[in-house]
This record gives sequence, C-alpha cells and structure tokens, in this order.
Amino acid sequence: MRIILTGGGTGGHIYPALALARYIKKIDPAVEMLFVGASGGMEEKIIPPSGFSLSTLQVKGLPRRVNFSLFKAFYLLGKSSAQAKKIIEEFKPDYVIGTGGYAAAPIILAALACRVKVILHEQNVIPGITNRFLAPFVYRVCLSFAASQKYFLKQSNLCLTGNPRASEVGHISKSTARKILNMDPKLAFVLAVGGSQGAAKLNQCMLDFLFKASGEAGFQMLYITGERYYEKVISSLKDGNLLEIYGLRLKVLPYQREMALGLAAADLIVTRAGATTLAEITALGIPAIIIPSPNVVHNHQLINARELFSREAAVLIEENQLSGEVLKNNILSLLNDPRRLDLMKRKSKEIGFPEAAHNIYKLMTS
Repeated sequence: MRIILTGGGTGGHIYPALALARYIKKIDPAVEMLFVGASGGMEEKIIPPSGFSLSTLQVKGLPRRVNFSLFKAFYLLGKSSAQAKKIIEEFKPDYVIGTGGYAAAPIILAALACRVKVILHEQNVIPGITNRFLAPFVYRVCLSFAASQKYFLKQSNLCLTGNPRASEVGHISKSTARKILNMDPKLAFVLAVGGSQGAAKLNQCMLDFLFKASGEAGFQMLYITGERYYEKVISSLKDGNLLEIYGLRLKVLPYQREMALGLAAADLIVTRAGATTLAEITALGIPAIIIPSPNVVHNHQLINARELFSREAAVLIEENQLSGEVLKNNILSLLNDPRRLDLMKRKSKEIGFPEAAHNIYKLMTS
C-alpha cells in the first residue's frame, strides 16, 4: 500500500498525521509513505527528522481580507496544483490522508481529480475551512468529536475515530514516569502546561498560584512554561524563594519533549484546549482544569473544552476569569476530593479514543 499524508501550518495538523504514520509503519513496515506540506512550513522542521520523506508545495494560506497577499495566495495555489498533480502521478498513492490546513488542499484536489481515495481527519469540534469545503467529495471524514457531525452537510462518509495522537500515550506507567521525572511516587501530581510557546496570562496566574499555595504540602508539580517565558518565570520563582520552599516538589521546564512522561505521571492537568492535548488526556482519563486560548480562529478551543466540561471530565475556566486565587481554589479543591477526581477520570476515558490510529488504519484495510 502507498499513502500520502498531507497537512500543515500548525503542529495541530502535523502531529496527528505523524502519529498515524508511525502507527501504520509499526503495523505494516512494507507500506510506503510520503508527506506533502508547504514550503517554509513547520513540517520542514518536524517530518524529515522523524524519518519520513517530505515533498513541499509553494502554497500560502488565504488571507481574510482582499489585498495583494490574497492575489499572491491564489497565484501560488494554481502553481502548487500543477506540482501536486505531478506528485500524485509519480507516487501513485492508494490513499491520500489530509489532516487539515491550507497545505493539504492542493494535493487533495489533485488526488480527487485522479480518482484516488481521500480520507480527511478533523481534530477540532468546529471543522477547519479546508476540511469543510472538501468533505462532500472524499471517501471518508474522520472525526475526533461526535459534536462535529452537525457542521458537515454530507453525513454518509463521516466516521468517529478519535485523534491519532491519542494512540501515542499510555505506554508508560505512572510509577515509571514519576521515577524518570524524579518525583514522589505517592504525592498528588499536577501537570501545568500552556503549549510549546507558553501563554502570558496562564504563566502569570500560575506564578501567583505558586506563591499563594506555598504553604500547602499536599501536591507536587511539573510546570511547563513555554520557551518564551521560562527565564522570566524562573527569575520570579527565585526572587520569591519558591524554588527552595517547594524543593523537589516543583520541577519547572521550558519544554517537555517527552510529554507522555508528564501525562503518565499526572493526577490532574492544567492546560489549554488544543485538540492534540485533549486527545491525549482523554485517552488516559486525566482530570483536567482547562483554560482555552481566546486567540484562535472561531474560538475553537472554547468549543473543544465545552465538550469535556459538559461530560463532567473537566473544569472550564475562561481566561478572562482566571487568577492565581481561582487556580488555587480549583486545584486544591479537586486534589482534596478523590471521589470527584475518580468521576472525572471515568468520564474523560468515556470520551477518549486510545485506538484512534487503528480506527483510521482499519478504513484502508477492511
């Protein structure tokens, strides 16, 4: 079998495709795969080091206003369509799998024109514009959330599979993860993370929380600041003597490459509502305090978070209501209520799809 995977622009489009590719290679090493993305995109930094071949197209996202950039984007779209058709004709895929983003459009359109079966994957509750436009014409549309169904005109090709990233967690035990992280095997463990770049308001409130909770000895924390804010956070913690007060109970990092370790160790997570993160925490059933980013298209993180909140799997705090005191009240309240944590864990697992990658692979082999 030969498969092209396409998607890009953000990690949210790239990492699900990469997780699926890894799973397929593990199950069937004979499968030949090619990634197709945008020239100059994040995919150029992520895909080749992961051991997969990447072809790129000269394509840009369409701006939301009529200006010179719009005309340039349309020109590049036409140019990339010819490039995409050539890739399809030379690689001769059995399937093209698109995970969203403007980088996916040219290769999917070329695949449809050449009568190649196309599978789309949507990570968020509210589908992206590329997936919504292409959905009626493809073989299957794979959803991460059941609530996405109402946004598609055609229903017969929809499949609820989950997000392939969910299949990459769960292989590490809690005890092993805590040992590797050098954290107490018995003390309640909180993971706080605001994304690879971090988030200013979330970091500000996390610092305030750590000051306010410095007299509490009943928890330990792995705090991922994001690279942009790490030095400022460490400086504030040192100025307040908090690194000495917390000691081994507080580990602060700019970035956690092996996020599966932190997730496996956690009894509670404080996080944004990116689709990949929610896929991972529901696969493991981690109770969550979710603070959606307000700076995303269609406010889709809030919509994602409401899915978990409505199912009693998470506490939802909008950023304009966030403070150190609010974090303290919610974190300590949950840690002191094991029955509620158990309920949240069960409800979270009900939403999760730990077999998501297999679910999508099955569509190509059954």
